[in-house]
Amino acid sequence: MAKKIMPALFIFLLRLVRGIRDGLKEPEFRGLFWSVVIILLSGTWFYHAVEGWSWLDAFYFSVITLTTVGYGDFSPQTAVGKIFTVVYIVLGLGVLSSFLLLLANYQPTDSPTLLSRLKNRGKRPSDEPSTEE
Repeated sequence: MAKKIMPALFIFLLRLVRGIRDGLKEPEFRGLFWSVVIILLSGTWFYHAVEGWSWLDAFYFSVITLTTVGYGDFSPQTAVGKIFTVVYIVLGLGVLSSFLLLLANYQPTDSPTLLSRLKNRGKRPSDEPSTEE
């Protein structure tokens, strides 16, 4: 199973890096990219300073919160932390969603042959409409 997952993960990461690299050439993309970085860093700093979490735990919570995964292993304990988290989610989720939507536009498209094979998967040649007249 790992033999199938690792190449797919590598291809995904390669496409992600290429998409970001290509997107950074555009001002709108650059602005959203740096907004996401600033939001993640500010959340990390806040949770480290206010909640007393390690830098890694604070960054982990920031990412998990904005991606809406929410494992529940960390949660703010202070009133200020809870209020910040509400604002952080509302603002951060909007910015992150916009960034991911824009990032999807910079992903390379697959070859028409691959798309054709995926569309026709499971069909037999006899299922194809005849092109003869």
